[in-house]
Amino acid sequence: MARRRFAFPARVMIGAAMLGPLLAPLLASQAFADESRWLQGKHVELQALDKITARIATIEAEVGMPLQYGSLQITVHGCTYRPPTLPPEIAAFMEVRTVDHNDVVADEAIFSGWMFASSPAVNALEHPVYDVTVLACRKD
Repeated sequence: MARRRFAFPARVMIGAAMLGPLLAPLLASQAFADESRWLQGKHVELQALDKITARIATIEAEVGMPLQYGSLQITVHGCTYRPPTLPPEIAAFMEVRTVDHNDVVADEAIFSGWMFASSPAVNALEHPVYDVTVLACRKD
């Protein structure tokens, strides 16, 4: 029995060739890949929720300076945002550690990574008492 070689039908080949021009504008519009489309901020505005008391607090922090909220020590290492000509997005690179009752900061961070304002559930802080989300990033 002779082996048959598999060949794609012509309509599949034409369909694949047509996708290139259609996807080019979508790939070109990916602002996440272009670092020049992000502006660097010096101050970040965070929203913290105490799940026990249901109190919400707005916290302002300077990039690089640790701050304490409840039993959390939050350090924002970077804050970026998009210019007004692009779709809005704000991102902050944060590190969160716990602080015990003797004001001793834990060696291991409970959260370390980028947090996005438009989708906080993508990379969220998992803590039994507190939720922290990014609200804004500013140059001043």
